[in-house]
Amino acid sequence: MLRMRDLLSPSTNTSNPISRPDYFSRLPVIQTEHLILRPFKMHDCQDVFLYSSDREVARYVLWDAHRSLSDTRNYIRYMLRLYRAGHPCSWAIVLKETGKVIGSIGYIWLDPVNDSAEVGYSISRTWWNHGFTTEALKFVLHEGFTSLHLNRIEAQHDVRNPASGRVMEKCGMSQEGILRSRIKNKKEFIDVALYAILSKDYMKVPEDQR
Repeated sequence: MLRMRDLLSPSTNTSNPISRPDYFSRLPVIQTEHLILRPFKMHDCQDVFLYSSDREVARYVLWDAHRSLSDTRNYIRYMLRLYRAGHPCSWAIVLKETGKVIGSIGYIWLDPVNDSAEVGYSISRTWWNHGFTTEALKFVLHEGFTSLHLNRIEAQHDVRNPASGRVMEKCGMSQEGILRSRIKNKKEFIDVALYAILSKDYMKVPEDQR
């Protein structure tokens, strides 16, 4: 069985501590069984537009469906600025089989005082229910606890999108409650389910099950 240490790219060194700004400014490339998680590049524009222009993909997330390639270029430029500044940011999710970008996953915020962060993700509708989001999230959690030395990682989803919650549960996250009218999204107040996992709980999970 493949284990986490077997699948991490050599560029991800968990033995030598790195500052969090340095980590994000030199976002490591992570290889999983089916995916490559890497920084976005401008030439990803067409791939990103294919899924980010899909209203179903954008339905439950906080960004609006892209209307043009210009919207997508602006998004990638924004991500490149986050890399340069060493701020929490996202990986492009690349499907190894095709070499195409099929989604994104990463950190929305990071609280250095309390060693906590929130993760978020989106993926092309073509690849829903293939297990790829779960595969990517497991490795992002691993990075959060072993490279960024976080104590708590959170995620939340629109309660109308329970599939996202199942991804979180498969990665060992526990639902902590429903936050009513937590977010105003697309002119509507929505309830969200809050999930989290702690470092001490993550480390109890056998390595071959992470």
